[in-house]
Amino acid sequence: MPPVFAPAPHGLPYFTEGGTETEIMFRHGFDFEHFCAFTLLDNPKAVTVLRDMYRRLLDVIAQSGGCALIGGLDYRASSDWGALIGLSSGELTDLQLRNIAFLREVSAPYAGQIPDIRIAGILGPRGDAYDLNKTITAEEAEAYHFDQMDLYARNGVDLIWAATINNIPEAVGLSRAAVRAGLPVNIAFTLTSDHRLRSGPSLAEAVLAVDAECEPEARPDSYGVNCSHPLEFYPALEDGDWQGRMRSFRPNAASMDKIALCKLNHLEEGDPEDLGRRMGDLAARFPQADIWGGCCGSWERHLALIAPAVLEARRISA
Repeated sequence: MPPVFAPAPHGLPYFTEGGTETEIMFRHGFDFEHFCAFTLLDNPKAVTVLRDMYRRLLDVIAQSGGCALIGGLDYRASSDWGALIGLSSGELTDLQLRNIAFLREVSAPYAGQIPDIRIAGILGPRGDAYDLNKTITAEEAEAYHFDQMDLYARNGVDLIWAATINNIPEAVGLSRAAVRAGLPVNIAFTLTSDHRLRSGPSLAEAVLAVDAECEPEARPDSYGVNCSHPLEFYPALEDGDWQGRMRSFRPNAASMDKIALCKLNHLEEGDPEDLGRRMGDLAARFPQADIWGGCCGSWERHLALIAPAVLEARRISA
């Protein structure tokens, strides 16, 4: 059997951070090359701001009564991106480990306030999530992502959250690498305004294809959607048994095109109240989904509306 990310105690959901990069960049004014936010761990002023960001987020989770699944700055903390900004493999490894240590440090004071706190390692795609890039094979993806997953497994990370995946072969390779490392993985696909992966398949086709191409013992723990507003992914949630494999929803705050959002040079929060209602509706429709948070443009204000909506929907459907 593949590694499993166990449900939280008492059937509670896990709540996550939102768009860490957009929050620290556009609200707090810190720059970093190629979206490599993990380099901010070398900036004492940024670390102070990050601690306060996570404190506010964890306060919301504690007040909600839910559990916490906290990830950090490591979306692009992989070898190709590290080399692009001039890091040696040793320097990259040091930053990966410091990212985990940071998450443990900021969450430790909440051990008595939040029923369960888990740490997620975040892995983005090898290339640009919003472009087709060079074709990657499942074998290449497994080899590329394994070392980072193995490091995380040896340092007590609870789950790999593979974010903004836009093609089937990389999802297959990610899942195989995670199983080799002994970690459960949630594969989160990102969709375009056409409600499909940029590489072409529908969400249902992608989930079914990855499960089919992975050996039974190497399938992902689960799937999800991130970096897409509900208006982008609602039409993709077509009926079928595949829906039972969906465990996480982490939408963008605004319904704007993702590339346009990146070019705004300011934070676009969308309509937090509307997003909270939509997430509550999703929680009622997907009672097995227990990982809820946000992506670009969202942080504690959005989670403060998402969390009660999700908890109420789960209470009603129980």
